[in-house]
Amino acid sequence: MYTTSWCGYCVRLKKGLDQAGIGFDEVNIEQDESAAVRVMQVNGGNQTVPTLEFADGSALTNPTLKQVQEKLAALTP
Repeated sequence: MYTTSWCGYCVRLKKGLDQAGIGFDEVNIEQDESAAVRVMQVNGGNQTVPTLEFADGSALTNPTLKQVQEKLAALTP
């Protein structure tokens, strides 16, 4: 999960993921230049967070908890 220190949407999604028992790695794009570049690549040049990148290489930008759960279910064989 790509985030920033000031993003309220990130805080909300992290809390929801934690409550749902969904693990994630957090990368602050303000502290990791390569992460900022990656976020811009998947968001048309914008540094929009939260952006989640999945094992299949796909990404969701500012998703709801339900969207994350649906994506993870679709990735599970």
